[in-house]
Amino acid sequence: MTTKLHSITIETPARQEFFDVTRELEEFVSGTGVSDGIAVAYSQHTSCCVLLQEESEDRTYYGTQLLLQDTLNVLAKIVPPTRHEGQYLHPGPIHIRNAAELRGELPEWGLNTDGHIMSSILGRSEIIPVESGRLVLGEFGRVYFGDLDSVRPRQRTVRFMVMGE
Repeated sequence: MTTKLHSITIETPARQEFFDVTRELEEFVSGTGVSDGIAVAYSQHTSCCVLLQEESEDRTYYGTQLLLQDTLNVLAKIVPPTRHEGQYLHPGPIHIRNAAELRGELPEWGLNTDGHIMSSILGRSEIIPVESGRLVLGEFGRVYFGDLDSVRPRQRTVRFMVMGE
């Protein structure tokens, strides 16, 4: 059995947004020589997600596919966007102090509790079968990385792994 690892970096804006990483994952899988097995797409970031969804050709003015925007709209009803301190219990004063002292973060960057909760609901990884060297995604399936933290632009890493024969 072969196991191969790869990662890509994505520049994300200061808003919740999804990125289609299907092509990058397909290229990685095809370059591994694995014919049959599984591929994994994973986010190490606790306010991000990875999901499988149909491609929606129509887009918002920001470029977000409508089906993915619909997903954010529904989640916002369950998990209201964080607008001010005290709206959620997290982050507390100890977290804000440690973030400032240990990582140089601004207090307002802690207003991302909604992103963490959404990430828990959507999940941070997907497993996709690989057959004959290709991802099994169905006719319309795509792999999306979502940054659900809307407090600042940043660099995010998406990790891929393929295992098989």
